[in-house]
Amino acid sequence: QVQLVESGGGLVQAGGSLTLSCVASGYIFKVNDMAWYRQAPGKQRVLVALETVGGTTHYADSVKGRFSISRDNAKNTVYLQMNSLKPEDTAVYYCNLEQSTVSERQEYWGQGTQVTVSS
Repeated sequence: QVQLVESGGGLVQAGGSLTLSCVASGYIFKVNDMAWYRQAPGKQRVLVALETVGGTTHYADSVKGRFSISRDNAKNTVYLQMNSLKPEDTAVYYCNLEQSTVSERQEYWGQGTQVTVSS
């Protein structure tokens, strides 16, 4: 099993910044993608940003130019720098990790961290 622990969420005014962190621990083998998703009340969970093991990044159109994902493979940590936050960024943010073991691909989720942006 792999445990993902997120931190860094909170309440911020529109235009402000937050940095989320997610640390992975446990039975870590070959980590592939690490990503951040978010889920607003009454809505589905959606991809915000993803970084592949090779360093390629992908962003939702709604956050391009404002958010930046990065990872420290030595520390099994992924970050999400969020700038110019908007009220519509309010959601629970979840860390996601995909890894390969000898026999299978596994996917894990963190418990989520609340981000609230006030107008």
